[in-house]
Amino acid sequence: MVYDGIVLSLLIGWFRGGSLKGLANMKLRFGWLFPILLAVQFVVFFLQERVAWISSMSNGIFLLVYITGLAFLWLNRHQPGFPVIFAGVLLNFIVMAVNGGRMPVSIEAAQFLGREYIEALKAGLYGKHQAITSDTLLPFLGDIIPLSPPYPRQQVISIGDVVMNVGAFLFIQHLMLSAPRHGADDAEKETTAAPANQ
Repeated sequence: MVYDGIVLSLLIGWFRGGSLKGLANMKLRFGWLFPILLAVQFVVFFLQERVAWISSMSNGIFLLVYITGLAFLWLNRHQPGFPVIFAGVLLNFIVMAVNGGRMPVSIEAAQFLGREYIEALKAGLYGKHQAITSDTLLPFLGDIIPLSPPYPRQQVISIGDVVMNVGAFLFIQHLMLSAPRHGADDAEKETTAAPANQ
């Protein structure tokens, strides 16, 4: 859902008169860490069922990714929205950490995702997720919120995901509105019109 939130934030920022040029003003400490963390998660997701040693270490790898991500967010906490993103990531990290490095998912909430997904979830084979059971700790922090039509994509998200998206929205709005599309044009018009008014 984080990617959906980013796309929505960009659209809203555009309709509010903001410019994508504002994204060029983004100055993050250790910004190169973010794409690396995403790449690591994708690699583990696709290889954990094919490579034994990755499968055995995947829980720890996912937790390490979250810890590194939290450190990155903390170093950039002065950025608008980043404290909120930090809180969302922390909530997801906590529930994963107390449940062996996997994000618990509500079987009931995920029913609409299809039988194949549910079977994989119960078998513990789907990425970094596992089914919520009676042994799950802090299940209310897991993926328990179903999203279905009219939402464009069917998925189940957590409270932490919602919080993260709020933070990402605030950050993107700040960047885009810091470089309004019409600011330069208006200034140029005022400069051009000034001699005619004299």
